[in-house]
Amino acid sequence: MTLSARAINNAKPGKKTRRMLDARGLYLEVSPSGGRGWRLKYRVAGAEKRISRGTFPEVSLADARERRDAARKLLAQGLDPSAERKAERRAAELRDANSFEAVAREWYAKQARTWTARHANDVLRRLEANLFPDLGARPVAETTAPELLSAARDV
Repeated sequence: MTLSARAINNAKPGKKTRRMLDARGLYLEVSPSGGRGWRLKYRVAGAEKRISRGTFPEVSLADARERRDAARKLLAQGLDPSAERKAERRAAELRDANSFEAVAREWYAKQARTWTARHANDVLRRLEANLFPDLGARPVAETTAPELLSAARDV
């Protein structure tokens, strides 16, 4: 039997964590503190794994089922949804660490030691005022020479 919106709304916390089963590995975990989290239970290479699919009510029953189906599609392709999510997170962190602004500030820190204090302040101020608003958040790998030239000419 699958979960219903009424059953979820009426779920009360108990002394122990409680699982309310839906279908195909999806369940709602109700903690003693009252928190409600969607979880998906699955197996990869014979090992049981669980992955969070969000918290209720931020993630509705329909959304949780869509997320479950997306994870099951990855499983059907032979991929571990948890490992895929971790890889996406690492890639995002790497993109953020290699943003134009991060790399420019790293370059600035190395160069500032060889400059006078006044020149170092001028360079940093110009970077912050002229280049970072347009290019700062972009990954360096995706920043092209024409974009950099355009941003520099707009100054």
